[in-house]
Amino acid sequence: MRTVVMKSERDGGVMAEPIEAWPGVFRRLGERRIFVRRDVGGVGGAVERADDADYGGAAERALGRMVYVHGLGGASTDWTDLMGALSQGSTADAPDLPGFGKSPPPPDLDYGVDAHAAVIRDLVRSGEHPVHLVGNSLGATVAVRLAAEHPELVRSLTLISPALPDLLPRLIPVQMTGALVPVIGPWAYTRIQSRPPEVRVQSLLDATFYDPTAAPAKRVLEELEAERERDSHDYAHAATLGSLRGLVAEYLRRGPRALWRQAAAIHRPTLLIYGIGDKFVRPRMALRAAATFPNNRLVLMPRTGHVPMKEQPERVAREMRPFLAASMAGADEGAGGGVHAGADEKTSPGWECQTPPRRLGMRGSTSRAHPQARPADDAEGA
Repeated sequence: MRTVVMKSERDGGVMAEPIEAWPGVFRRLGERRIFVRRDVGGVGGAVERADDADYGGAAERALGRMVYVHGLGGASTDWTDLMGALSQGSTADAPDLPGFGKSPPPPDLDYGVDAHAAVIRDLVRSGEHPVHLVGNSLGATVAVRLAAEHPELVRSLTLISPALPDLLPRLIPVQMTGALVPVIGPWAYTRIQSRPPEVRVQSLLDATFYDPTAAPAKRVLEELEAERERDSHDYAHAATLGSLRGLVAEYLRRGPRALWRQAAAIHRPTLLIYGIGDKFVRPRMALRAAATFPNNRLVLMPRTGHVPMKEQPERVAREMRPFLAASMAGADEGAGGGVHAGADEKTSPGWECQTPPRRLGMRGSTSRAHPQARPADDAEGA
């Protein structure tokens, strides 16, 4: 694979040519068949591996194995550039969740969070583990459920714009949940999806990027190709609506399996990455996450939307590398700069942010960083 050092135009650099998508194979996990893109040694698109082929030399990679979980309406290709940026230090799996990307729908047509978590659980178990689990949006929700209920499978968590319960959602999520209203919702959703693929791709970029014009032309064309392929699958709409329905159900869940309660019980090192320009997840939810996960480091990225790993992959990678290395070296003992609360320590974990909390609407709040936390790159002043 050709390694390219990337710097965004907004930071005064020149956009480099994007890498090719990683090769993939179909895997049989129980009754489900899913497509998994793989980095088996920094070879990128140069090597195709046979179905269910084992990794070569996985134990030799310094950061260990990583598993990436995409969000609602996404696919494994969402991780292409971040996987490239981290390729030299890790092996990686990036699956298409059932009904998304190249993966066919599940036999039982279950698209709930538990069903998606079961797929990732089986994928993790199929290879070297515990793993560094990385999720975006819905994928981060899935990662939280898996880490809470199967901590033995997870070495660390990186949650990028996690879709955790927020009963004061932003406009776009409200519009999305409108698709679940009986009769009217599916009709409206079908009309939206009947627009030309070019219009839908532009709408997607407008909603998920802080600066849609920063998306490389190659990536836009790939999104367009994927959208056209999605149109050829009669199950695509059902997968999206079913996953959305499952996510809404988790927002309303009460009891011991409620996501925020599960988050509070996860002691694996957790890196929280939020974009200040996110139109889906309210940035102030980052502060609740930082106060909930017991062993975390929080990074707020200015001029960034809902998919930081696509919009600014090198910046995300710069935050992840020391965090992953510390997770490997220190296991659960404060990796990544977060403070692990002891039996007699009830304070909130240390965290660092690049934007003062007052910009997030947190009146009277102040930022504080644990002394061992590495200063965030490209930090902005007030």
